Amino acid sequence: MSSPYGYSKPTFMITDHTHDPYHLHVGEAPGDEDNDQDEDEERQSKLQEIISWLHISAKHRSKSEVTEGALQVWRTLPERIRQDPSLASFRQEHERLHGDVDPLRAEESELRVENGHHEETALANTQTAFTQIGINVTNEAGQVRVLDGRDLENNNDDQHDEGEAHGKSLIRKYLIWFKIAVLLVVWCVFTAFLMSNNEHVDQLSLISVPRNSSSRVFPITTASLQRIGLGLRGPFRLQENELALNDSVPLPVLQVQVMRSYFDAEGMEIYIENASQLWQLDVVYPDLIDATKDTKKQRTFELSASDPLWLAQANRTELSFEFTSSIEGELPLQLNVDESPIYKRDGVIYAAAVLCGLYVMIIWEIVNRTFAAIIASTLSVGILAALNSRPSMATIMGWIDVETLLLLFGMMILVAILSETGVFDYLAVYAYKITNGHVWPLINCLCLFTAVLSSFLDNVTTVLLMTPVTIRLCEVMCLNPVPILMCMVIYSNIGGALTPVGDPPNVIIASNSYISKNGVNFAVFTLHMLPGVLLVMVQTYIQLRFKFRNISDLQFKDSPEVEELRHEIHVWKRAAASLSAYSKDEELVRQTLMKKVNRLKRSLKKRMTAVIEPAPNYQQTLANLQAKYPIRNKPLLIKCSAALLFVISLFFLHSVPELQRLSLGWTALLGAIFLIILADIEDMEAILARVEWSTLLFFAALFILMEALTELGLIEWIGNMTEGIILGVGEDQRLMVAILIILWVSCGLKYTLLFNIFYLILLQVSAVASAFVDNIPLTTMMVKITISLAQNSTLNLPLQPLVWALALGACLGGNGTLIGASANVVCAGVAEQHGYKFTFLQFFKVGFPIMIGSIIVTTGYLLVSHSLFAWH
Repeated sequence: MSSPYGYSKPTFMITDHTHDPYHLHVGEAPGDEDNDQDEDEERQSKLQEIISWLHISAKHRSKSEVTEGALQVWRTLPERIRQDPSLASFRQEHERLHGDVDPLRAEESELRVENGHHEETALANTQTAFTQIGINVTNEAGQVRVLDGRDLENNNDDQHDEGEAHGKSLIRKYLIWFKIAVLLVVWCVFTAFLMSNNEHVDQLSLISVPRNSSSRVFPITTASLQRIGLGLRGPFRLQENELALNDSVPLPVLQVQVMRSYFDAEGMEIYIENASQLWQLDVVYPDLIDATKDTKKQRTFELSASDPLWLAQANRTELSFEFTSSIEGELPLQLNVDESPIYKRDGVIYAAAVLCGLYVMIIWEIVNRTFAAIIASTLSVGILAALNSRPSMATIMGWIDVETLLLLFGMMILVAILSETGVFDYLAVYAYKITNGHVWPLINCLCLFTAVLSSFLDNVTTVLLMTPVTIRLCEVMCLNPVPILMCMVIYSNIGGALTPVGDPPNVIIASNSYISKNGVNFAVFTLHMLPGVLLVMVQTYIQLRFKFRNISDLQFKDSPEVEELRHEIHVWKRAAASLSAYSKDEELVRQTLMKKVNRLKRSLKKRMTAVIEPAPNYQQTLANLQAKYPIRNKPLLIKCSAALLFVISLFFLHSVPELQRLSLGWTALLGAIFLIILADIEDMEAILARVEWSTLLFFAALFILMEALTELGLIEWIGNMTEGIILGVGEDQRLMVAILIILWVSCGLKYTLLFNIFYLILLQVSAVASAFVDNIPLTTMMVKITISLAQNSTLNLPLQPLVWALALGACLGGNGTLIGASANVVCAGVAEQHGYKFTFLQFFKVGFPIMIGSIIVTTGYLLVSHSLFAWH
């Protein structure tokens, strides 16, 4: 028999020799009667003939089946998957059409052929050939079934998966339906809110307040209101602006109050009363009005009830704002009136409910954390819509911190291209070499280097660079990367607390004009933070050594070969899941990836029953690793080094305020563009496919969520409670209590239980409710409170100790939970992309005790250095 390509096709048949229907057996044609040995030799010969024919068929067929569209899909896969022998046909077709090996168009690229790859390639081609062969299988009843290669390969796995699906318990099914029902209810709620309310648009008006205590009245349209909101924009004096006060001339103020007027039937005003409390604002001096930037102030007035006596005599009532200024000149103002403002007390409850729902979904992994953040942020916007404060789309986009997303995006591009050079594998082997393969010396070097690097770079950037190295290092040493990554990111947050540029909260604190003008510069900040950071690093090391005192806690439970196969299965499944089935080209690549998954599953079953071989010695392992993981693309590595040198140099210059010209986000984006130009990358889809889009979307949703919760009054409520508690203690204890409150609140408000216990023990305040908040809006709010406490003449508190307490609390508090700091989320996203996932609870068990110990240590340091010795 001839093949379509002109080659002789061997004759073979499949017979049924078992009682199981459709059991396959490859045998010889009837009529051959020799002894057993001759039969075995002939069977082996025929099998070899079949395999050879299949190889030839696969070789000819690959040229016609691997289209340019399939090659484009193949180029978007990670490098370690593209170079796998299972996808050899795609790589060969790419070389035939384009003449190069690396889709990144590297000038020099050495394609390594590892031991055993030829055999696996043959097996892959054989199985690919089986895909196109129909095999007639006859059972005892004479029924004929046609099996192709895909059926043969996936039969056992499909039956296994189907059995698992049917084996789910009824309770699990009910829980799944309950989850779907609850999410549908939430979806219906915020969808109804958003559809039933229009966007809130501020009606702006311009007024001019007369000079020298003269009043200006602004009428309010509706007379029957319980509360009303007022927004003002004008030349107000900010706490953050240092203003030279003139002792001879008092600081000008603006007083605002809601007045209620009663009118008789003839329209004559018969009585006027105060309907709200007085709101007093500081205004700049008249000669500074033109040079002062307009500032926005907001206030919600709670209106008192009408006087029943005058209400009985009056025909109607009217409300109005009364503005009185003490400035020597006219005061221009822009105002907007909100007749249905958010009731902050209810808003805080709604905000707490949304945050609790978010953490429930993340902690128990009800849904993916990115989807959970999207649901929570959309629900919070829906609640604002229900309260007649639905923000416009432009407002929502303004809530997103594009600077942070730009930094993450640019660095992800750089890391994705850098990974093609093999430098991460090379650095992992080098670290294994200098530590002689010992676990704890290697972890110590890794954590110390990460902490130092995070002090001068942004810790998010450090984590993006160090996470791939850490993962490869753990794979080299047969360690579980999850606990090592936790240690690494914890030290990244600790190191980021050292300098004003190491962590986003420090950037917010140090960039404040009032704080910087009061002696807090780069050197002073670092000097005061250094002792506390060193003490925390020692305390953290002790806790981590005790936590992982058994070396087995850092290792996989099964043999390294089994864990490596499991990891490979996860990576290949993730790659296959990223491809859709609506395209023929993507379906072809996806089927090829799933074939590899099925082969790995079968290998895993064999490995789990095999006898574990003794591990080779250190020298042999090092030699094997050095041969296996060289630098794959030196020209591309040189180009990447040039781009990284540019980015890191500008990051370091960012620590000098006088040289700050570009933000971190712009720097990362310019570095990514610079590298793409140098590397001459034309296939951008392959690079963009490796960006962790889910992490970027998670941050965007989290930014929207926190701004919406701020609109609901949560952040303001936390600030007012903190300030009220500090003002309520004795004068001789205020510095100590202020340090404790700011330190523990700035970290502890992320964790409800800790916040409640602290206040119960320290100040006997019962049932204090708080919520989990992000450290960026929390730090912004706490900066204002810190400045307000320092400027309060009755308290007489120094500014600097409060600043150090805020910085340490905000940075070290990020180690408590997985979403307590940006670096934690980035590390988890990159690790999951590499096939290693750690949950909220896994991180909480390690990070939260370390956070408690860190805050205790820094509490002692601050109290001794500032309350006892008055270092400030």
